[in-house]
Amino acid sequence: MSTPLTSAAALEPAASSPAAALRHGRFEDAQALFTGSLFVSITMMLFAQAGLLTGSTAGVAFLLHYVTGLPFGAIFFVINLPFYWFAWKRMGPEFTLKTFVSVAMLALMADVGPRFIHIDYLNPLYAAIAGGLLMGSGCLFLARHHSSLGGATIVSLYLQDRYGIRAGKVQMLIDCSVVLLALAIVPFERVAYSVLAAVIMSVFLWISHRPGRYQGN
Repeated sequence: MSTPLTSAAALEPAASSPAAALRHGRFEDAQALFTGSLFVSITMMLFAQAGLLTGSTAGVAFLLHYVTGLPFGAIFFVINLPFYWFAWKRMGPEFTLKTFVSVAMLALMADVGPRFIHIDYLNPLYAAIAGGLLMGSGCLFLARHHSSLGGATIVSLYLQDRYGIRAGKVQMLIDCSVVLLALAIVPFERVAYSVLAAVIMSVFLWISHRPGRYQGN
């Protein structure tokens, strides 16, 4: 699957070319960014309910949320701010702006969502499996529309676009590393379920996010 993350000028095809017909419109981008952010926000609510973690900047935000009690969404939004400079320089303004919008929507949805959804009981194994697949699906929506959720996702997509290293491999390595660092704060059982969720999400991306497979841009 292709993830063309170069500048907008380099992506501009001739109006009559087949690639032009495959370009995503603004409405398509908007629904994909909203849907992807919504899927991941549901994952964050499941993980918070089950006491699980995830990787990248979201994992760091979860740890700070558990320790300080501050809202996850606000922490997640602030932690991602330094990554936008790298994204702007390496990935271009279109990708950076879409990522900023996606991160902002996720931060808002994750903090507001519990007002609309309440789960009395949630098995952590179910949360890990369902959450891993939902997060993988959400990230795939975003990646196919030149967006991400910041942090390690920016780095993994850049490495795939620049060097052909699959985003799923990089994401798995980073996510599992962050989750394992949580052993000092979170019980081992919850960390194990969190690692399972990270592996499920990353394998999903590894299989689905192949360079050259997806032609929309």
